[in-house]
Amino acid sequence: MNHSLNTTGKKRFSFGLEPPLGWTAILAFVFFTAVCIFGGATAILRNGYIAVSFAVGAFLYFKYPILYIGFTWWLWFLTPFVTRIVDWKSGFDPSRLMLVSQYVVTLLTLHTALIYIPKSLKQGGLPFVMAFLGVFYGGLIGLIKTSPFTAARGLFDWLPPIAFAFFLFIKWREYPQYRQVLQRTFIWGVLVMGAYGIWQFIVAPEWDVFWLVETELKSMGDPEPLGLRVWSTMASPAPFAGVMLAGLLLLLTHTHYLNIPATAAGYLSFLLTSVRTLWGAWLVGLVTLFGSLKARSQMRLMVVVFMMVLCIAPLTTIEPFSETITNRFETFTELDKDDSAQVRQKIYEEGLNKALTNGLGNGVGNTFTVNEQGVLEPIVIDSGFLDTFFTLGWFGAVFYLGGMLLLVYQVFQFTESRFDSFMAASRGIGIAMISTLAGNSGMLGVAGMVLWGFLAMALAGHNYHVHEQNRFKG
Repeated sequence: MNHSLNTTGKKRFSFGLEPPLGWTAILAFVFFTAVCIFGGATAILRNGYIAVSFAVGAFLYFKYPILYIGFTWWLWFLTPFVTRIVDWKSGFDPSRLMLVSQYVVTLLTLHTALIYIPKSLKQGGLPFVMAFLGVFYGGLIGLIKTSPFTAARGLFDWLPPIAFAFFLFIKWREYPQYRQVLQRTFIWGVLVMGAYGIWQFIVAPEWDVFWLVETELKSMGDPEPLGLRVWSTMASPAPFAGVMLAGLLLLLTHTHYLNIPATAAGYLSFLLTSVRTLWGAWLVGLVTLFGSLKARSQMRLMVVVFMMVLCIAPLTTIEPFSETITNRFETFTELDKDDSAQVRQKIYEEGLNKALTNGLGNGVGNTFTVNEQGVLEPIVIDSGFLDTFFTLGWFGAVFYLGGMLLLVYQVFQFTESRFDSFMAASRGIGIAMISTLAGNSGMLGVAGMVLWGFLAMALAGHNYHVHEQNRFKG
């Protein structure tokens, strides 16, 4: 790791291929994956991907935590894509076992939680403790009402975001390094996933079409060129849109030589997801970000947004993109005729009373059923709030949602976002993702990683800046 000083005298961190052992482990994993794919050994990859990724993740977690953060996010970004390639070459696997990889690597951070939770309350860790209590309560109810396997599967959705966020928060002394690795990871992620998303829409690659046909996911469009709802390298449009939302808001506050191509590819693919909930959430995040900055930074942000509009607007008016994007925008004025809006309204009408009157909760994992092939399939509850009460019951939901609201309250008390634009962006991203909970379960899986992770970074940034100010005063 190279260190250099910025104009304020504080250390600024830049990353090359150092430390060499950490990068060697990552490149070995990439090489193993590539050799298996191009060498016709995808059956080996299906069985070995989880073990090798976990081994590399564990090595990085204990030795090079900064590299671990980037590696973990790239697993979330790319593992679904690798899984589709393997399915295309070796036959569809309905269990989708390879998708466990990013979860088990992320859950390594439970080690940090177990060590530091007793000390964390003095540093503002109460929101995470409350969220953990809510989820573990739901896990116990799940064990009672279902089976250990289904309860464990449910915990894989609920636990990783909180554990990973706690890891980022409690390591606040490394905030500058963690901030930089997140900025770099998401900028490259927006560029790579955005470019692939555009190509996916135009070409409809065979592996994506094969996967879409096998899963029978009608909501993701038609398995043909110009007919897909873009999900890029991820598992579905909504999680992809959530990750892109975070990256695109970060792009507004960070100067990088990839900003222009990443912005163009990112926004176009973001629009091609056709996920209106995340489009609205991006606007919520932008408004929150704008309100978090001082006047001079607000003017700069307005200029950046104006330039972004000039860059993106022409792309959305040319074929083959304009018809898809325009038609989706027009549905905002015809929600009474929109199928997805009507389905969501029906879910609320039928599920609200059941969720709010279910005192004990159904338990984590009880939102899954076993199909005729013996494979777990999720029960779709198209609302994060309903899902929380339905799964965790009143006791668990009060702790879980209470922890989330307390975290939001805390980050809105901080003033450091006036001069730390990353903190401002993190606050905006967290609030944006919370605004999606009315329309999807944005607190689970990769969406939850975004929600909890960036709110945790805002809290870590506050602790770091307070420590630095006290150090200089002392």
